[in-house]
Amino acid sequence: MVENSANLSKFVFRITIDSQLYKDQQFFISIEISPGYPVDSPRVQFILYEDVEVVEDVENAKNPQEVIVVDDEPPRSTVIPLHPHIYSNGHICLNLLGEDWTPACSLESILLSIQSMLSTNEKEERPPDDVDYVKRAPLNPKQTKFVYHDDDV
Repeated sequence: MVENSANLSKFVFRITIDSQLYKDQQFFISIEISPGYPVDSPRVQFILYEDVEVVEDVENAKNPQEVIVVDDEPPRSTVIPLHPHIYSNGHICLNLLGEDWTPACSLESILLSIQSMLSTNEKEERPPDDVDYVKRAPLNPKQTKFVYHDDDV
């Protein structure tokens, strides 16, 4: 896990999936909690590892305001996972992150939902509108009204 040492509102979680499709890969999920949390959903998206400053000694970090890694194991993968509900820019089309969000949801429930979504996937593909979406997508995935192409993935 990665955390912002200043206010604990930004986290990066490293996940691995026990499936043939994602074997020996690690993925990184950025979660930013807004001041309106838990009523307001957090900003959640996959990121590339290069987006994260790697620091072994937190006290001597060059910029402690930045996101820092709290462990020093190097990644085995620096890609956004291929999945029919994950865009190549890291945005995740998951109703829990949008219209189905409730204050009863937690960071753990978000991570478990994403992990479950990945572990049951058998399709090595992007959403059908990936190229068009990425061209026009806002930086913040919460500003997107996703079109759900299917519910069977």
